Amino acid sequence: MSVATDVSPPTEEPAAAPIARTGGQPARTWSVVPLLTRLHFYAGILVAPLLVIAALTGLLFVFTPQLDSIVYDKELHAARVGPGLPKPLSEQVAAAIAAHPTGTFSTVIPASAPDATTKVVFMVPELGEKQETVYVDPYTGEIRGQLVTWWGSTPLTTWLDDFHRHLHLDDIGVLYSETAASWLWVVALGGLILWCNRQWRIRGEKRRSRVEATLLYDTAAKGVRRTRGMHGATGVWLVVGLLFLSATGLTWSDYAGANFKLALDSLDANRPELVTTGATAATGGGHHSGGGTAAAGDPAQVDTVLHIARTNGITGPIEIGAPAEDGAAWTVVQNDNVWPVHFDKIAVDPVAGTVLHRTDYADWPFLAKLSALGIQAHMGYLFGLANQLLLAALAIGLLCVIFWGYRMWWQRRPTRGERRAPVGTPPARGAWRKLRVPLLIVGILVTAAIGWALPAFGVTLVAFLLFDAVAGLIRRRRDTPAPTSPAPAGA
Repeated sequence: MSVATDVSPPTEEPAAAPIARTGGQPARTWSVVPLLTRLHFYAGILVAPLLVIAALTGLLFVFTPQLDSIVYDKELHAARVGPGLPKPLSEQVAAAIAAHPTGTFSTVIPASAPDATTKVVFMVPELGEKQETVYVDPYTGEIRGQLVTWWGSTPLTTWLDDFHRHLHLDDIGVLYSETAASWLWVVALGGLILWCNRQWRIRGEKRRSRVEATLLYDTAAKGVRRTRGMHGATGVWLVVGLLFLSATGLTWSDYAGANFKLALDSLDANRPELVTTGATAATGGGHHSGGGTAAAGDPAQVDTVLHIARTNGITGPIEIGAPAEDGAAWTVVQNDNVWPVHFDKIAVDPVAGTVLHRTDYADWPFLAKLSALGIQAHMGYLFGLANQLLLAALAIGLLCVIFWGYRMWWQRRPTRGERRAPVGTPPARGAWRKLRVPLLIVGILVTAAIGWALPAFGVTLVAFLLFDAVAGLIRRRRDTPAPTSPAPAGA
């Protein structure tokens, strides 16, 4: 939520009472505010650059459907939507096969809108995990173009997706995005607690209710108080969305995502697998040209597969997959990502005219459903344009909050006499030593558990603590006056 919060008391507040001491040591407290203040300040300063990158790249990615429609207008749209009916799907596939020089026919995605093209996907070994997609005009059979795609995504969407997830830096870039997502919820929740604590204990603005003081900043404030108000109040409005982005981003990250997968496995909460074995051996063979393994399904069977799927309730946008080997079934998968979503799947034996197996979205475990919906919303698909606009508002709001956080840091810098400094002073270290022992023990255990579940958070937190400890030691040695030598006798 916040990036760098002001830690000096507001001018209208009375000075805080000194902490009672026992045996020369500060009395321990149950308040975590001083510790949160330091954590929030440094986490904001250090993690904010990563969050800026994530917000900017996410802002670009969220509008890829509109960008694709412009950049790939020819490939994605039919030449002319006439009064005639589309050609049989098998003829469209045959046209794509005739035009495609290499690869193995893998998947066909029928046109999902009157002006859309049909996508015929080929596996090409040289492309690795990517594919070659041929776009066919469903009314004329004309080839509108072909693109190298990544599981249905155009080159532009693929590039922006990779840019957002790891900046095209492979394994090193993965650490950036996972670190940003791992700390986003910490910074957001810490900022929320600090802002609410500050607003609720101020006594100088009795005309404003606590709710008003929390949600709206004081427009009459000037300087750092005004910046702090915009930073904090805007963060409150964003906090739920930021927590959502952090959680959903972590579910499919490399390290935290692996732990999330372990949790789903242990709870038996994964999506059910579709069984595709037991089909009648296909006759006629599948299309194959160039390298690779020939598909076992005959592309001419695709009309039968489509008919069986529609008569069995597989409606809306779908993807039809050819069998990869003899004895395997065709698969038909709903891929409607817009609410209400449709993710049902069936395995079809076109020779026998039967459905061999079926998995319905309604039967998925709750956590599997929640994870799927969260991912679609994170990517901006779930609620269409409204989802995109909400994500854009979150990204822009986060950028504003970060800017105001850094601006506070600048505004709070000492500017008089010998106390001039380039930036504001950080909150005092050692706040953890003032916590009561039970709270400290619980905090350590909880932090360790979170660090295990979110390795990027755990590793960077340990690195920060080590750096802070070394910096504190150096500063103490620097500030400790050197011992003076005794004066010589008789001096």
